[in-house]
Amino acid sequence: MAQTRTEDFRLDDGRALRLSYAEPDGVTRGGLVVLHEARGITDAVTGIVTGLAAEGWLVVVPHLYPGAEGSAEVGHAEAADKVSELSGDSALAATDIAFAWLARHGLTADRIGVIGFELGGAVALVVAAGRDIGAAVTVSGGGILEPLSHGLPALVEVAGELRVPWLGLYRDDSGDGISPEQVEKLREAASTAKIATDVVRYHFDTGASEAWQRALNWFDAHLR
Repeated sequence: MAQTRTEDFRLDDGRALRLSYAEPDGVTRGGLVVLHEARGITDAVTGIVTGLAAEGWLVVVPHLYPGAEGSAEVGHAEAADKVSELSGDSALAATDIAFAWLARHGLTADRIGVIGFELGGAVALVVAAGRDIGAAVTVSGGGILEPLSHGLPALVEVAGELRVPWLGLYRDDSGDGISPEQVEKLREAASTAKIATDVVRYHFDTGASEAWQRALNWFDAHLR
């Protein structure tokens, strides 16, 4: 099983960020930026990171939250405060540094993807609408009709601007707090983008493994 490590990464222009990462044991298929949930880098996020590394991906998690603790796991109340302070610009800046880290490891933009969960899923869509990389996947990304913070856009407002192939994965039981009506509005908005998009609703109890495979297949199809 791949091990996660954390480092403070600094670019030549002075930009710096704390990153957590996991490396594959064998040949690197490409690079993936994982964007964490509102509570930070939880055990669930770490499990996803190591799982992706086991599939052959070089995986990096930018700490979207500033401060000495970075994006260490926090409780729900503190998470709400951190999310309220997050802006689209700061999220994009953090993701850009993660892209630069992958570039330092020899990966070109067309071999880099981004996947995010919950808060990170919303940020992944914002990144996919503002950056030219290989592909993006959103899992249960909230803020579809109303933004998650004053500094982030509502997803329906930017979905039509998607610049990279994007896949959205949402639970069909609304267990992620996102209604089917919201998901359909996001599907409609994304369908106007001039790029391949897909939105899939899945059964959490019986379809989680299928959703995971869909995400892997999306990256396999678009990261060359």
